[in-house]
Amino acid sequence: MTSSFHEMWEELRPLGRDSSSGGYRRYAWTGADTDCRAWFRAQAQARGLAYELDRNGNQWAWLGASTAGDVAPGEAVVTGSHLDSVPDGGAFDGPLGVVSSFAALDELRERGAEFAKPLAIVNFGDEEGARFGLACVGSRLSAGALTLEDAHRLRDGDGVSLPQAMERAGHDPEAIGPDPERLAAIGAFVELHVEQGRALDLSGDPVGIASAIWPHGRWRFDFRGEANHAGTTRLTDRRDPMLSYAATVLAAREQARLAGALATFGKVSVEPNGVNAIPSLVRGWLDARAAGQDTLDTVITGIERAAAERAARDGVDLDVVRESFTPVVEFQHALRDALGAILGARGERPVPVLGTGAGHDAGILSATVPTAMLFVRNPTGVSHSPAEAATEDDCVAGVTALADVLEGLACR
Repeated sequence: MTSSFHEMWEELRPLGRDSSSGGYRRYAWTGADTDCRAWFRAQAQARGLAYELDRNGNQWAWLGASTAGDVAPGEAVVTGSHLDSVPDGGAFDGPLGVVSSFAALDELRERGAEFAKPLAIVNFGDEEGARFGLACVGSRLSAGALTLEDAHRLRDGDGVSLPQAMERAGHDPEAIGPDPERLAAIGAFVELHVEQGRALDLSGDPVGIASAIWPHGRWRFDFRGEANHAGTTRLTDRRDPMLSYAATVLAAREQARLAGALATFGKVSVEPNGVNAIPSLVRGWLDARAAGQDTLDTVITGIERAAAERAARDGVDLDVVRESFTPVVEFQHALRDALGAILGARGERPVPVLGTGAGHDAGILSATVPTAMLFVRNPTGVSHSPAEAATEDDCVAGVTALADVLEGLACR
């Protein structure tokens, strides 16, 4: 099993990696994404699994069925994650779950496990939202959480729409949409993921179980002022949206600190974007998360109020648009408890259960499918960065834990 994981990891490692940053640029429906998809299909075929590409571009590898249509409602046990990345992201976020799924199947076969239920490994498309600005597009489409109208509105930085990008990559965009029959076939979905934080590192555990995903969302703040010459316009005559934006960034940090939440302006665009020009438009994207909905609402209200007050002071117009939102996700308690019982039976120490502020495909599917997550220790606590890490021993522990879970859920 160790050699299986290592071999797959080394094959996948160079795909979509940028030599200058050391990070990954595996954006949806690009050449790097195509290479990752080819790798997934090759892994499925090497194991004699039935390969299937669904209407939304998600990849499936089936054991005990040819397609989801062959599976009775609630019978399939599914595992997997995603292969795409954020800009210059790390190697583990997403791919660890996919590689571990194939490695867990290899281990179960070595154990001589007899499957009583169909098993599928899935690679969900465009989980990170790096290209079109919306996370979990593949799972959202399948779950009906993203309408066709809104999907067709999605555009990348070059103005290419989602349907155009899919078509250029060889996928029929006319087929996209809700896939309730497929989701109805799933009795349990378990996603393994590197931890995006240091809870496991601090507790000394290689593997943990997710309890819930914090409510989180993305908001766009448009500050509209007046373009003018930076070298001739008096400070008192300026309508500078950069000042309003900068003050709002600081306000977001303060509101999050006071509430025990998280708020980050991580993306900004400026027009006309000249060194010697006062901007006419500063557009910033806010990512905000909190352990509870009331706390998150308080933080967003505080940030919007601070932005409006500063914009009025600067003579700047402000528009705030909520671009995406995911409410709190409580993973199904029965499935979560089943994972705890399966893994707890292996040793004296109970497996830790922890919450997370990061979104996942498992969170999107949880509204209609019983879902659970396993986390593998990340000693740096860093994610969405080349510094993201996990030791090989911990990765192997994650594979073994996932194999144990799949054996408990899908085997005799």
